[in-house]
Amino acid sequence: MAGRGSAARRANALVSRGLDYVVAVRGDTSAHPGEAVPTAPEREGRMGAPRLPRYREPACSLKDLVTNAGRRRLRRCTWRQGSKGAMTSRFIVLEVRPAGVAATKAARDRAGGRGEWDGVLPAETLIAEWPPHQDEPTDYWLTSLPADTAPLPPTRQCHPHSTTEPLADATAD
Repeated sequence: MAGRGSAARRANALVSRGLDYVVAVRGDTSAHPGEAVPTAPEREGRMGAPRLPRYREPACSLKDLVTNAGRRRLRRCTWRQGSKGAMTSRFIVLEVRPAGVAATKAARDRAGGRGEWDGVLPAETLIAEWPPHQDEPTDYWLTSLPADTAPLPPTRQCHPHSTTEPLADATAD
């Protein structure tokens, strides 16, 4: 997938149909932490439309959000048995608020337009793979599933090797 713009359009189409999704994204996709809340600037005068709440801190990359969360938040997950043994890696699950033009437009459209939107970007769950012996995360996925969902099901659905063989004795520590 080329970037978050096309991923946001695909995710928005699935959400409009009431479906959950897991979509691969790049590490340079911008987002706010899940706990970020926009604030409305003070209105000056009585003229013009009220200004929308905005996030006062700039968005950062998914890679930065994951590395700032730290390695201690990683969980080892085995998603299947391969020909050379268990397929295992380390994953982190975080709540984020994707930012950028496509994510903002999708949130505004879902709310019914600018006049109805409260300025809050919807939270999504980020799953990132950070294999052992790697200096940084290697793969990123956004999903509509809640952040407290066990990491195994979304990992199994989105991992590139997961579609080739059925799950065999999956474990998460």
